[in-house]
Amino acid sequence: MYHDWRPDRVTATRAPIFAEVFMRKAVVERTTKETRVTAEIDLDGTGKYDVSTGIGFLDHMLEQLSRHSLIDLTLRAEGDLHIDFHHTTEDTGIVVGQAVSEALGDRRGIRRFGTATIPMDETLSRISVDVSNRPYLVWRVDFSRPKLGDMDTELFKEWFQAFAQNAGVTLHVENAYGENNHHIVESCYKGLARALRDAIELDSRNAEEVPSTKGVLNV
Repeated sequence: MYHDWRPDRVTATRAPIFAEVFMRKAVVERTTKETRVTAEIDLDGTGKYDVSTGIGFLDHMLEQLSRHSLIDLTLRAEGDLHIDFHHTTEDTGIVVGQAVSEALGDRRGIRRFGTATIPMDETLSRISVDVSNRPYLVWRVDFSRPKLGDMDTELFKEWFQAFAQNAGVTLHVENAYGENNHHIVESCYKGLARALRDAIELDSRNAEEVPSTKGVLNV
């Protein structure tokens, strides 16, 4: 358990590579009395990941998120796992969400919307995202067991809620059907990855514009 405290530190890099292309990277650190989490991301990566949270199943899901979104992710988390997995799970969602938001900057030139339907054996899940800076989560996922290994299945909603709130995205997650709880969770993370990949992709036809009639998405 950590007794030192400091506000979250967020560092974003949007340095020009060419005239109108930016590096969409960010580093976020969050330290509380419960956890210490650091994440580094590159939205225009190749899906490389290096993740360690102390929770094996959560590591597996974050690796899926990175691999299928093509977002490079390096993440380290230390938390009060002797109590339970809640704080570490939620705070990784907060930090990854903050990093995505910071790397997006004013969200100029992105496609903004993304939807993915992911089959995984007997399971099918549908995920839709609007990178609108209006955080909202619709969660229509049920589990037949309270735990997957040592992890409470109710914590997956907490992660998605924390991510949506801090990334500034409207996120709809629906499991249409499925029996295996592992497949249900994994299809949700893979669906988020693919939907996010489409939504944050730079649109060559609209590179100079924020995709909103308001003209802004970052306020």
